[in-house]
Amino acid sequence: MNHVSGQQHPISLYLKIWGLLFVLSTMSYMVDYFHFQGYLRWTLIITFMLLKAGLIVAVFMHMAWERLSLVYAILVPPLCLLVLVWLMAAEAGHTFLTRLLFFH
Repeated sequence: MNHVSGQQHPISLYLKIWGLLFVLSTMSYMVDYFHFQGYLRWTLIITFMLLKAGLIVAVFMHMAWERLSLVYAILVPPLCLLVLVWLMAAEAGHTFLTRLLFFH
């Protein structure tokens, strides 16, 4: 008896995720089609991007079925980098405004 070990998921799960990714990509395209501007545009684009990336990581990279320690080991470092980038952007804005105020 030849038995392949490992976890098998139904093909319907992958097809549903593929369909959801298609819908999210269409919604992301519609942001530009309807000419959204400003913070609403960027909020929608980033939200759709994160949702698609989360689905890909969770299902196609099988993170949804991994141990929590492995998920933390993979996801925490990029999240820390995002926080660092956000802090640097805030500091850059403060520095730019200070220079405009005192050196203009």
